Amino acid sequence: MDTFLTRRKNIIMSIISLVILIAIFFPIYWMGITSLKFEREIFQSPPTFFPQAINLTSYTAQLESGDFNMFRAFGNSTLISFTCMAIALVLAVPASYGLARFRFKGKKLIVLSFLVTQMLPVSVVLTPLFIVFTKLDLINRYLAPIFADATIGIPFSILILNSYFASIPKELDDAARIDGCNRFAAFTKIFVPIAMPGVIVCGVFSFLYAWGDLAYGLTFIREQAMRPITAGIFNFLGQYGTKWSYLTAFGIVTIIPVTLIFIFMQKYIISGLVAGAVKG
Repeated sequence: MDTFLTRRKNIIMSIISLVILIAIFFPIYWMGITSLKFEREIFQSPPTFFPQAINLTSYTAQLESGDFNMFRAFGNSTLISFTCMAIALVLAVPASYGLARFRFKGKKLIVLSFLVTQMLPVSVVLTPLFIVFTKLDLINRYLAPIFADATIGIPFSILILNSYFASIPKELDDAARIDGCNRFAAFTKIFVPIAMPGVIVCGVFSFLYAWGDLAYGLTFIREQAMRPITAGIFNFLGQYGTKWSYLTAFGIVTIIPVTLIFIFMQKYIISGLVAGAVKG
């Protein structure tokens, strides 16, 4: 009886999981086939679930030199995302180590301030950042969206890595001193390798946030050729109509890095998040 109930429960859970999976991936599938359709077929009724004729113009047109250059927008997003990730890790790793391993006044207040920054919506900080970047002459430069995206990646990384470094036994500090390691050597050779799953998670998060950002790239960069790939989608939203095949093709290209990251890094991402949750 127990075996029958367990089997039935597994079947029901499998069916529910399959329905949820279809619901999640159907929009991506629809976006993909829409990018391969001609405009007249996109609005055809009843809709077609596979293109009657393959249209690659929506992809090839974006490779030409013009406002819709996919490679240029892809390169802009890559530059912004990798730089933001590097800045976030370089600053967050030692900061989280210091918060976790040293005692000083105001420590809880600092950690709380990092937590508060995660609750602020982009619309709240957009205007102050625009004023600051205008004074620093950073508008229409790559550094503006890079620094803006880093303001999200750094606090998140510190909060995640703080639990990693705090959970490491203090005996390792004593062992490192006995072996002749100073603070910096112990940090780079012992603590950072132990916290590497968390570092990978923080790096992936910082990259993905910068890659998917729209508000900062659209606000701080005015020149079309310098805008990231998310802001480039607005090229296809016209006053008198929308080029849906071009827009969906651009969207497909945009999610390629995200998909590849989760395919090849899912083991590290899951282990990092689970370890961080347990240690926290």
